[in-house]
Amino acid sequence: MTIAYFDCFSGISGDMILGAIVDAGIAIDVLRAELSKLNLPGYELKADKVMRSGIAATKVHVIIDREDQKTRHLSDILAIIDRSSLKASIKEKSSRIFTRLADAEAKIHLTTRNNIHFHEVGALDSIVDTVGAAIGLDLLGITEVMSSAVNVGSGTIQTSHGLLPIPAPATAEMLKGIPLYQSTTQFELATPTGAAIISTLGTSFGLLPAMRVDRVAYGAGEQDFAGKPNVLRLIIGEPTALYDEDASVIIETNIDDMNPQLYDYLVEKIMSQGAQDAYLTPIIMKKGRPAILVSVLTDKSKLDAVLDTIFRETTSIGVRIQEVARKKLDREIREVETPYGRIRMKISRRGDEILTATPEYDDCRRIAEEKHIPVKVVMEEARKQL
Repeated sequence: MTIAYFDCFSGISGDMILGAIVDAGIAIDVLRAELSKLNLPGYELKADKVMRSGIAATKVHVIIDREDQKTRHLSDILAIIDRSSLKASIKEKSSRIFTRLADAEAKIHLTTRNNIHFHEVGALDSIVDTVGAAIGLDLLGITEVMSSAVNVGSGTIQTSHGLLPIPAPATAEMLKGIPLYQSTTQFELATPTGAAIISTLGTSFGLLPAMRVDRVAYGAGEQDFAGKPNVLRLIIGEPTALYDEDASVIIETNIDDMNPQLYDYLVEKIMSQGAQDAYLTPIIMKKGRPAILVSVLTDKSKLDAVLDTIFRETTSIGVRIQEVARKKLDREIREVETPYGRIRMKISRRGDEILTATPEYDDCRRIAEEKHIPVKVVMEEARKQL
């Protein structure tokens, strides 16, 4: 899995997304070649390196031939995408983004998606931004898109519908359920196109997930604000596992005709052979016969030794074996110094967070007997030392 995490501390727009994709290593010529599959004339795509408050970023320009501009309906845009020779997955994502945008506009204007005139958001540059984003994420091998909370800016913006508050109504509609906030920057930081892309493709929104970072890229916005880098940061990497993982086998057998005194030795011997766990469960078998279910968890390398012990030390004539996957916390043994002496602690972690800390019972029992104090007092003192 490859994650693309968009850090929207200065908002998000279509050109910022394209800029971040190019900055991440997708050549502008490659992006041009893929976009040419739309068979759309009337624009030119360029990319420049720029500085935004001390941060180097890539600015992608969609230069439009204004004489070629058309007002388009959703059906027109979907037809352009469908007739293209783009990959099916890119067509599907691009169509979903524009459909989400149309639904938001339709709700705001109390009409249907098919009656929407897209105006600014249906212009040629937005088609290029939207489809280009889907193409770029595909070229980067992204399998999951995540995002921070979205900075939408503040103030008002002039549109074909008049002066509207920021975030624009359609933008606010698409960002429902997504954490967002306003800043003191008097500018539309989150555009309808940017909101449509991230709200459609994003699967989760919040803090940066645990990941091994491979690339960090920056896409520049049009404006250069004093003292505030107007960039979209794109962090690409692989998720890091929160838990250790391994594969084991469970061996089970039902026994209803063995002397109960033998089970203690059986479990002790199996554990001495390196099994991960061995346990006994009372069960009722057919005809109401009481029995014991013997269960052993072990890795495959110990399987033959455990089977030999079971068949030699019990009356079983057959076992069930199934493979299982395990997820485990990182574990370590650490000694702590207490007023009563040194005690080993079993510490379990998830990343840097300690989730459990358990004093070693044998150490606590030994000290309790030596000092003539309750075991629980020794255990509580050991926990205080972490």
